[in-house]
Amino acid sequence: MPEQELLDKLVALLGADNVLVDEASCRLYAQDVFTRSLPAGLVIRPYDTASLAAAVATITTAGVAVIARGGGMSYTGGYVPQEEGSVIIDTSAMSQVLEVNAEDMYVTVQAGCSWKALHDVLKPQGLRTPFWGPLSGIHATVGGSISQSSVFWGAGAFGSSSDSVISMDVVLANGSVLSTGSAAQRNASPFFRHFGPDLTGLFTCDTGALGVKASVTLRLMQEFKSIRHVSWDYENYRDQVAAISEVARRGLVAQMFGTDPGLGQIRAKRDSLLNDIKSLGGVLKAQPTVMGAIKQGAKIALAGRGVIKNASYPFHANIEERSDAAAEAAEAELYAVLASFGGKKIDNSVPAILRANPFNPLNNMVGPDGERWVPVHGLLPHSRVIEAIEGTERIFSKYQADIDRHNISTGFLTTTASTNSFFLEPLWLWPDELNELHEATVEKEVLSRQKGFSANLEARQAVTSMREEIVQMFSDMGASHLQIGKEYHYKQGLKSEAYGTIKAIKDVLDPHNRINPGSLGFQ
Repeated sequence: MPEQELLDKLVALLGADNVLVDEASCRLYAQDVFTRSLPAGLVIRPYDTASLAAAVATITTAGVAVIARGGGMSYTGGYVPQEEGSVIIDTSAMSQVLEVNAEDMYVTVQAGCSWKALHDVLKPQGLRTPFWGPLSGIHATVGGSISQSSVFWGAGAFGSSSDSVISMDVVLANGSVLSTGSAAQRNASPFFRHFGPDLTGLFTCDTGALGVKASVTLRLMQEFKSIRHVSWDYENYRDQVAAISEVARRGLVAQMFGTDPGLGQIRAKRDSLLNDIKSLGGVLKAQPTVMGAIKQGAKIALAGRGVIKNASYPFHANIEERSDAAAEAAEAELYAVLASFGGKKIDNSVPAILRANPFNPLNNMVGPDGERWVPVHGLLPHSRVIEAIEGTERIFSKYQADIDRHNISTGFLTTTASTNSFFLEPLWLWPDELNELHEATVEKEVLSRQKGFSANLEARQAVTSMREEIVQMFSDMGASHLQIGKEYHYKQGLKSEAYGTIKAIKDVLDPHNRINPGSLGFQ
């Protein structure tokens, strides 16, 4: 089908306002936090399942590649096109919360609904999903997070985003709509995940390679009201990692994270949350009494940036329980566990502010002066985390001359998913020009205060080389990954029987490989 004929068909289906062909849009929607390659041929904005299904069928029938994009906050090339003329689906017009079923305890949303939007609908009802969003949830979408998988809010207790999913409606390459879970039955609602083989699981973590998510149904639970915040500091990463692992094994916290001195210094340089009046206001509103708000506000004001700057290997966590008695018991046990590995108690302003402002603007996706930022990560068993940190440090040391010459900063962020998975995220900041996605995402007032940098291709290549070596190291260790995209070693790392099975499924669902070609190694 000629390009103009495809364009005319899509305009007829969606309306001219929902088909973008301008150069700026075709570049913006085709790049992620780190990768900018080919622009899109055009960008479409379906508004419901029917319009999405019709558009996908029209595009694949024309032999053109089609790629779904959520909030755009990933960094592994998952939705970056590999083929000229690819069509990007911007899911932002599919952003509605379709059903909140408080009796049967599930919620169904369109795939383009952000985690913040979902949170804002559920919170007044005293409800939440078990996993309730990544830190980027002001932009990150439910559909994107299920395709990529993600961790943070609620992950310490309930696992990753995929663990909260019951059902999906997925548009396949031919435009048909597949319902999963109990909703796959003719006469059932999407109240339960398993009815025969787990089709829901098949479409989680697929980086949009097997189909395009139209809607997602998640489990609901009552929101926990009794919350405690805990911060601790260690002198070295061995003690910090050991403590985090033991806390995870005991299932004591809703979410937690640790940083190293490198990331701590970066955070201390920026206008941190601790000095943000809007963020402080969130903390005060979260206090159950006026006196509690006054005390917490005064404590944070006194703590200032020193909480971050003076810590070495800090641990920050939120405890969330059904009652004050349960929260106090968990807090006492948590302190005993943390103390058993040494270190010292520090002010808990960081987790208090973060929990009260879970979905802040994503100004941290650039450095204090406007540097570029990118991470890489691995999900590891607790027994292999130290080995992975040591391996990463060796790679950093190998590139020390480049790090010094180009003023590259490195650091680590750690967190967990349930009791059995440790998330290790090495990261870099370096002076380099920002791309259109940064400029569209970071608040304008923040960008205006930063000096910014010109293009620094040598530094970018050094970071790229370090990331590639760490990805290889993770593959050699058998690490798992979120947002596999087109970067992590999925095809290379799988046993042949496993990849052969996934490839056979892909061939049935998308025989011409028109849904996000290149993702998961499908070429």
